[in-house]
Amino acid sequence: MKHLLASTCLVAGLLAMTGAARAECGDVTIASMNWQSAEVLAALDKFILTEGYGCNAEVIVGDTVPTITSMIEKGEPDLAPEGWVDLLPDVVKRGIDEGKLVGAAVALSDGAVQGWWIPKYVAEAHPDIKTIDDALKHPELFPDPEDKSKGAVHNGPQGWGGTVVTSQLFKAYGGEAANFTLVDTGSAAGLDGSIAKAYERKEGWVGYYWAPTALLGKYDMVKLEHGVPYDAAEWKRCNTVADCPDPKKNDWPKDTVQTLVTKPFSERAGTDVMDYLNKRAWTNDTVNKLMAWMTDNQASGDDGAKHFLEENEALWTTWVSPEVAEKIKAAL
Repeated sequence: MKHLLASTCLVAGLLAMTGAARAECGDVTIASMNWQSAEVLAALDKFILTEGYGCNAEVIVGDTVPTITSMIEKGEPDLAPEGWVDLLPDVVKRGIDEGKLVGAAVALSDGAVQGWWIPKYVAEAHPDIKTIDDALKHPELFPDPEDKSKGAVHNGPQGWGGTVVTSQLFKAYGGEAANFTLVDTGSAAGLDGSIAKAYERKEGWVGYYWAPTALLGKYDMVKLEHGVPYDAAEWKRCNTVADCPDPKKNDWPKDTVQTLVTKPFSERAGTDVMDYLNKRAWTNDTVNKLMAWMTDNQASGDDGAKHFLEENEALWTTWVSPEVAEKIKAAL
């Protein structure tokens, strides 16, 4: 009877401790944006905050502009794991300056990347091709699907910002004079399909793409260098303006992808939770491979988060204390 009473007291004590931990962290709403990398990062934060720190975490659907605006004006949601801050830099700066937002880890440590890419097998066979100018010297290596006498630069669909920039860079780098055509792939699926087709046939391909993406986790591609430093003024003046007649060569800036937290949550969450959010970061290569696995397995964000935790223990255990790591392992 004494042993039973002692066991009962022990269980009650553990439950009380768990309840206290949850009360300390409390409820937390996490914004999951409507693309794959943001979905899996939100699911990862939910799992770690719930299982490792005793939070009562809930994922809600969001998008960059309305989510960040709501965090500043209404104080909700509490957390945006993947905030593309360069899409609204003035708004984010105002939120931080006014003490309504807190910037945590740069979630994508090497930045979101856009530019022109070629297959890795082409880069290895032709090590002299490192820049856009180098590629445009070889139209025979990147044949136009409709006219094999010319090379082709594959563009994204109409309406994308990257499509406008690619069109302007095609002019700036003299694509037409180099005997290339600019191919309109028509849609995101058309762009992806053109890469997949080239890869399966081991043919040449050059064109616009970005990371992190599942496709770059499946197909090894090499980003071409632009050969010039980034000029912010020129980028704004002409590289991003569709009808600008005289674009200049320019580098493509990386987008900063940062975790954003509301000030009230940062204060009530405690130092341990904020320490995690200030450390949690991964690279394009890590995310690309994870999303490729998710796509191949038709996996949800929750599935992807668990797969990442199971396969990348050496990385995520650097984000948390040994005690928290043990809780997460036990939950898996």
